[in-house]
Amino acid sequence: MSNSLKLSTIHYPLSTTSYPLSTTNVIVGTAGHIDHGKTSLVRALTGVETDRLPEEKRRGITIDLGFAELDLGDVRIGFVDVPGHERFVKNMLAGAHGIDAVMLVIAADEGVMPQTREHFDICRLLGVKTGCVCLTKTDIADDELRELVRAETEELVAGSFLDGAPVVETSARSGVGLDELKNVLRDIAASVPSRENGQVTRLPIDRAFSVRGFGAVVTGTLIAGDIAEGTEMEVLPSRTHVRVRGVQVHAQTVARAVAGERTAINLGGIDTDKLERGMTLAPVNRLHTTQVVDARVEVLSGAARALKTRARVRVHAGAAEVLGRVVVLEDANEIAAGESGFVQLRLESPVTLVLGERFIIRSYSPAHTVAGGVVIDTKATRHRRREREGVRARLAQVHDGTPATQLLALTEAAGESGQSLSNLAALTGWTDDALGQALSSAVESGALREAGSFIIANAHLAKLTTRMTDALTKFHKREPLARGLGRETLREQIFNYTAPEIFRLTLAEAEGKNTIVSERDVVRLASHTLDLSSADEATQKRIEGIYLKAGLEAPTLEEALAQAASPNMKSDYVRKLARLMIDKGTLVRVSDNLFIHSRALADLRARLSEYARAHEPERAIDVAGFKDLANVSRKYAIPLLEFFDRERTTERHGDCRRILL
Repeated sequence: MSNSLKLSTIHYPLSTTSYPLSTTNVIVGTAGHIDHGKTSLVRALTGVETDRLPEEKRRGITIDLGFAELDLGDVRIGFVDVPGHERFVKNMLAGAHGIDAVMLVIAADEGVMPQTREHFDICRLLGVKTGCVCLTKTDIADDELRELVRAETEELVAGSFLDGAPVVETSARSGVGLDELKNVLRDIAASVPSRENGQVTRLPIDRAFSVRGFGAVVTGTLIAGDIAEGTEMEVLPSRTHVRVRGVQVHAQTVARAVAGERTAINLGGIDTDKLERGMTLAPVNRLHTTQVVDARVEVLSGAARALKTRARVRVHAGAAEVLGRVVVLEDANEIAAGESGFVQLRLESPVTLVLGERFIIRSYSPAHTVAGGVVIDTKATRHRRREREGVRARLAQVHDGTPATQLLALTEAAGESGQSLSNLAALTGWTDDALGQALSSAVESGALREAGSFIIANAHLAKLTTRMTDALTKFHKREPLARGLGRETLREQIFNYTAPEIFRLTLAEAEGKNTIVSERDVVRLASHTLDLSSADEATQKRIEGIYLKAGLEAPTLEEALAQAASPNMKSDYVRKLARLMIDKGTLVRVSDNLFIHSRALADLRARLSEYARAHEPERAIDVAGFKDLANVSRKYAIPLLEFFDRERTTERHGDCRRILL
């Protein structure tokens, strides 16, 4: 971004600005009824006219968000001036998501009005913790009226986060109370906690526009992390990769913006018409979008009706507004006014959310604020009615728990499939450090187990182990002569929906406890033994005798088994006895249906070695020479030579083999 670039509300100085490390940055949002003086008060404090749109100037009301900065030296306050008209509450909500404190504005000549109450409810539902009350237009209200408005205000904020907060009487026209208000704002800024909350960078976009010669610019309140010039990021939900070409904070070009600052970002790699309010700027491949969310909500005590299942609503999260339907997870299928409960939101379009993010629910038509909530699970699945009690218990564990218990609950919800670390990072929005600390705590407690890049709850790992041992027990009972169950067969039977890392962890755990034996191709119970009857041993001796007598010109397996079988003995059973001999190495597979006794092969290797020593240094033998040496026909010579090639006993060179023994 060029230092000479100038925007209507954003200005780039001649040099990059650095602010003292001790400077506190706080975002303060205005709230209040239309024409109660919010914009005039901000203009009196900062000198900035936040009504920038022609229609706003013509009509004399705020329609969209406006922004201004108040520099108090050790404190920089960014004002988000929101519209007070009920028709523009959705615009107010787009700016309210990132505020640290609220400046509740009430005109001394009118008192508490409908939008005063709705704006105040919205701030409370969004979890705003501090602020002040400004009584404006005090120069046109007499003492009695001002006292009456003060009483109304005290009644409004009683029991809330503004109970006992400073109430400052002001007049934007005369300047009365402005110095006192600045001191109050400085004190509020000192009480605002740090934004270092262990979450990855997220900038909800509340404005997007183009500047000639520079391209797309987006603005928003940076609610977590930082953004530096040159950073590669992505725009959600489109997942468009972009490059940060420049950064501004409060009309000053900076190298880096940090959480809690009003930020303008010049983006490369995207056109302005692909950007809109409600999108999110985030690190590449870190977060995901969702349309099904589990959450806990609080219905306003003044709501006209209960929040019911199937209600179509407007969900405001970050700077986004999306339509959706509510599924109440409580047994009554509704949450009454003034009550709280768990719901699932099924949204009509994708939105970027993370664990703990607050949102507002408004009725579809007419649009009124109904409830507010906090996100719990952004990758929720539809819940059956009979599962709801368990679902509520899990959601409560996430909602009320520590990071370690939240991680456990989210992983338990994934069942035996476990959770990938990348998915947990997207669900929570936590940084690598925050995720690592929570994971270490959960693993140390024994609740979670790590399996490469996957996590599984120890309880589900135990279930997998039980299912695996049960499958092996049944297999050994069904196939007592088998060495073990095929490794891949076991994986498909029990671990078909789990990651390979979890399969390997389960095998390693059971093997470490001497429960199973895992070999290259089969898995068996450690207690499994092959106890052959005397009849079985006699049959094996007959099979072995046939192959010893045949030497290198052995019969096919079917022919040998037919000769060795006793009357009434099933062919499958005889084949299993032969399989044991193959597994033991008594019979060796030379080609598809050619097996030769290991003793005959050992004798042939010895003759090859002797032949090689007699034909130094070439150590070469052709097919004819091999036939004579082995005393076999070509039918057997070729498969034997190919077998020795695979075994690295010989090495083919044209029509000859070099003996490697």
